[in-house]
Formats: sequence, C-alpha cells, structure tokens
Amino acid sequence: MVCLGFRVINAEMARRHRQVQLVVGLVYVGLPLAFLGLVLWMASTAGSAAWLGAVIPVAMLAAGLVLRRRHRYQPQLWGVVGALFGAIAGLVLTLFPVALGVYWLAFLFLPGMWLGMVIGVALARYAERVLLVPLEPGLADTPYELGFRLRGVRLTTLTLGKSTVSIKGQPVLRAARSGLTSDDLGRTYPLSKVTGVFEVELSGAERLKFPISLPYAPIGTAGPAVILQASGQDWVLPTDQAATLAEMLNRRIAAGTT
Repeated sequence: MVCLGFRVINAEMARRHRQVQLVVGLVYVGLPLAFLGLVLWMASTAGSAAWLGAVIPVAMLAAGLVLRRRHRYQPQLWGVVGALFGAIAGLVLTLFPVALGVYWLAFLFLPGMWLGMVIGVALARYAERVLLVPLEPGLADTPYELGFRLRGVRLTTLTLGKSTVSIKGQPVLRAARSGLTSDDLGRTYPLSKVTGVFEVELSGAERLKFPISLPYAPIGTAGPAVILQASGQDWVLPTDQAATLAEMLNRRIAAGTT
C-alpha cells in the first residue's frame, strides 16, 4: 500500500502512477530536452550566432518543468501540451537549418510540425491509457482528475476532481449559440454538496436535463446512467461506465468527510 498525497492506494494503482508519471515526464520535459539537444547539435556546426536558436527549446523546457507540476494529475491537459510542444519542436527543427544555410528542410515545415504533434499526442494518449484502462474504482483513491464521456451528449464531459464534480461543454460551443457565458457552458459543485448518487437504467424515452446550456438536444439512449443530486438539482448522466462512476463518486465523497 502506498500513500499518494490523497489516500492510501493499492500496489496496482501505485504501479500505474509511476508508469504514467514517467510518460508524462517525457511529454513535458523529455520532448523539450530532445528538441534542445537537436538544436545544439545543429548549431555546433555553425557560428556562434547559431546558438541563439537554443532560446526556444530552453524556454519550452522551463515551461514544461512548471506545467508538469501543475498538470501532473490532469490527464485532459496532457494531449494539449503534447500537441503544442511537438508542433513547435517540429516547426523549429525544419526552419532553423535555414539559418545554417540548409534551405531544403524548410519545405518540410508542415510535415515536421505534424510529425512532432503526432509524437507528442501519442505519448500523452499512451499515458492516459495506462492510467484509465481498465477503468477501476481504485482510481478514486488517487489525486487524478477523471473524465467521463456522456452517452448521447456531444462535446460534453463530466470531470470528477479530488473535491469537486463538474459538467462542461467544449468552448467551441460558444460559437454555436450566441450569448453563452462560462456559467452556461460549465457547472461545478463541491463533492460536499452532493446529497445522493444512484445508479439507474434508462429506457431511452426519458427527457434528459442538464445544468448547462447545450446547443444540441441530448439524444436519449437506453442503458446505464447515474443520477447525481447536488444543491437541489438532479443530474441524469448517461454513461456506459455508470457502476464505476457511482462507486468513484461515493469513494471521493466519503474521503472528503473523513
């Protein structure tokens, strides 16, 4: 049994945590280091002015060290950072040789950018798979923010944090309906305000209501769901992982009261 800054977790969750954080470290620190090494290797064949090319990877490395500490338990952000870091590295590595008199690589800036992005996202997705597959209730005893896709509700995510539960629509939905505010697109409640969690089976004929504005009507589908009661509201959350979500919610609610 291992203490991970939240609750005591079992050996399997501790193993996953170590492996996940190793891969997350590759995304946030390993990619910038590899980027810096390649730039320094290229600059070593040119004059002293070429060493200025190290400014971007050094800045990325500094940002990665800071962001890794902030994002280490937020899987939904790993792919964003991986894509950004990979794209910047790929773009600079194909354009930087122009300053060294090698011009043909500049024509590969788009493939280079996409290749870097794919590498960064692939690493982040691998870390997510190690953490979440298979999805086990024991993850509730870790500090990770856990995201759940809702069945029949496009571009909307339920996020279970250490002390909060939130339902959020993607920011792009703001363009789909004018006048939407951040409160319309997302709602967060402390787990201490949750008064009930119930697993149910939907027939598909129910009209689902959500605490946020949706540009599209949710599609009622038969299958498992979770009813979450918070601040006088009932959230009906259709998800194929209803049993696991309900147990995770109850575990984190219990952890907050002990």
